[in-house]
Amino acid sequence: MEIRKIITILEETHREMGQEIQPPTRKAAALAVIKNPFADHYVENLEPLIAIGEKLGGLLAVRCVTLLGIRSDQAHSYGKGAIVGTGGELEHAGAILHPKLGTPFREALGGGKAIIPSAKKMGIPGTLIDVPVHYKDAAFVRTHFDAMTVGVYDAPRHDEIVVALVVTDSGRPLARIGGLTVDQAKKEDGLR
Repeated sequence: MEIRKIITILEETHREMGQEIQPPTRKAAALAVIKNPFADHYVENLEPLIAIGEKLGGLLAVRCVTLLGIRSDQAHSYGKGAIVGTGGELEHAGAILHPKLGTPFREALGGGKAIIPSAKKMGIPGTLIDVPVHYKDAAFVRTHFDAMTVGVYDAPRHDEIVVALVVTDSGRPLARIGGLTVDQAKKEDGLR
């Protein structure tokens, strides 16, 4: 794995619609800009990208938890995303995000029963991606349906992939649409 740069972003919301948010809601993102070893040519076996995903799952998740300043078990929501430069293909993002990234991501957060929501797209330098998130132990907790928009001004280049993980320490600010709450979630099947 060849990493060109790692970017971290911490977003804190202190006020929304004139209301003070106490404590502030926080989202952390960690992004790695990596060289795409398969840019500009078709390769049947994507195992090297799957292995990269496994390494990035733990590395970027730890960065998010550290940025939030919380214990790993205090993480609420998670999500993942990737932007593939124009020399690659969407399947390259799929190889990084899906087969093996989830296990080390969950381990770094002290668990997670829900599927990790994801997004992937093709892009050029400066392309943004909305990384979806939801509550890590019960996907139907509505207070945590959200996303974080991230990007890197100079990536992905033609032969690069931007990989992004997002972790939160809470739900949306001023959430009030009802439905299942964190306290009500059974946290057994990853859904409710």
